[in-house]
Amino acid sequence: MSDVPELVPARMINEFEYCQRLFYLEWVQSRFEHNQDTMEGIYVHRAVDAGGGRMGEAGDPPFRKARSVELSSQRLGLIAKADIIEQKDGKVVPVEVKRGRPPAHGPAWMPEKVQLCTIGLLLRDNGYECTEGQIYFAETRKRATIPLDDTLIAHTLQLVEALREVAASPSAPAPLVDSPKCPRCSLVGICLPDETNLHVGRSAAAPRRLTPRDSAARPLYVTEQGARIGIRSGRVVVTKDREELQQLRLIDVSQVSVYGNVQVSSQMMRAAFRESIPVCWFSYGGWFQGIAEGLPSKHVDLRRRQVAIAAQAGLPIAQSMIEGKLRNSRTFLMRNSRSDVKTVLDQLKSLAETVGESESIESLLGMEGTGARLYFSKFSSMIRDESLGSFDFNGRNRRPPKDPINCLLSYVYALLTKDLTAVAIAVGFDPYLGVFHRPRFGRPALAVDLAEEFRPLVAESVVINVVNNGEIGERDFLVRAGGVSLTQDGRRSVLSAYERRLDTEVTHPTYGYRITYRRVFEVQARVLAAHLLGEIPGYTPFMTR
Repeated sequence: MSDVPELVPARMINEFEYCQRLFYLEWVQSRFEHNQDTMEGIYVHRAVDAGGGRMGEAGDPPFRKARSVELSSQRLGLIAKADIIEQKDGKVVPVEVKRGRPPAHGPAWMPEKVQLCTIGLLLRDNGYECTEGQIYFAETRKRATIPLDDTLIAHTLQLVEALREVAASPSAPAPLVDSPKCPRCSLVGICLPDETNLHVGRSAAAPRRLTPRDSAARPLYVTEQGARIGIRSGRVVVTKDREELQQLRLIDVSQVSVYGNVQVSSQMMRAAFRESIPVCWFSYGGWFQGIAEGLPSKHVDLRRRQVAIAAQAGLPIAQSMIEGKLRNSRTFLMRNSRSDVKTVLDQLKSLAETVGESESIESLLGMEGTGARLYFSKFSSMIRDESLGSFDFNGRNRRPPKDPINCLLSYVYALLTKDLTAVAIAVGFDPYLGVFHRPRFGRPALAVDLAEEFRPLVAESVVINVVNNGEIGERDFLVRAGGVSLTQDGRRSVLSAYERRLDTEVTHPTYGYRITYRRVFEVQARVLAAHLLGEIPGYTPFMTR
């Protein structure tokens, strides 16, 4: 247990009593997400967090009230920040502020009681007389008095011992099964309790739709050359030559993507880092060149497993990903082709059924390449006849793309890679260390791996739709030195179509609930993480029906 910190925070004892897995994810792996409940908690704590009042040592002259008081004890191995400490008749009374209401069956929930008891024990160890504490519930504006009796103290101390044992474990405890605690938990989208339990057979029930709904925040794309992105009074401001082009609230921005010669101020970068907003850079033509975020994820265990798997045992995961890509390509072609493609569909099906027989990454690359050639040989069959003249397509080419379809494909693939790079970083991966693609030439290999199953469903779907719907035409392309690029208006049209596709809801084939593609990206990355951490037996790709 030498790696476990000497001092256990009182709040972590609260979390441990509530859910041991929540405690492990939050304290040991340093993973956290806010939800409405946690944000409301911050709001109701705003007064006590500001501090105030004086509290001397035990035996000093009496005091009335002190806020945000830090206490610790090496003997107990505990540390806490008490919301309020009051002194009455020579005794001190800790008061904890909670956002909700008390339970119907008693004065307070047990997690709140043990947190309060921890503070009481710390006060006693520091020489104060403390026999009870109080919990203030903001919703009812009433206090509940909790006696610090022998039973509660014994339970709290037993929790601390059990907590240290769990904290020393190399892996997180199993998720709760069908628990009513899960839906309101802020870490439910990280934990994926029902999804994990389904994979290992702990529960036969269909997974509940617990993953958080998409945030209202959306990516900000800036393609205007010479523009500057700054921040003023919590609002992102885009200007050019001192003229304001756009303004929106920082809380409404999930990503910032800049194309070509666009400047981002230091103040904006710091705000983005603080709010975990990735800033992505693209070339003028749309090549994904870099990403900036705040401090890296503290999920070191995941990156250790990622390195080990990438070096020794990544083939089964890569096989699943490529099977997903081949099956999704076949489904997309079958649904959208305007001619007879049965032969190619049969060949793609056969390839998908045999990828598990590949004996190396090299042989799997060969199968993936064969599948791509078959698929793209019939790609033009999905384009409407009236558009074929302007959008002739004779196979995949790149750098620079030689025709409008390849230009569109390259542009949207870069967007997909950008989003999955951001997701990989957010989950805690190293995006450059893949299981299928090799980490060469600065390529975010894991992001490209994760993108494989989504190429037909998202990227190629966007291309076919913008062409067939007339959103993109000959006017939206520039031809220079044998290469084709999008105009400013063309880029805007594609970006709009891409974001619409990400907002499309789809039924997850494994879990049965409806979520957007934007959320599917994160779910699949977390499924991969759960597999690498040994929580589930394998990686299941997203394959549409």
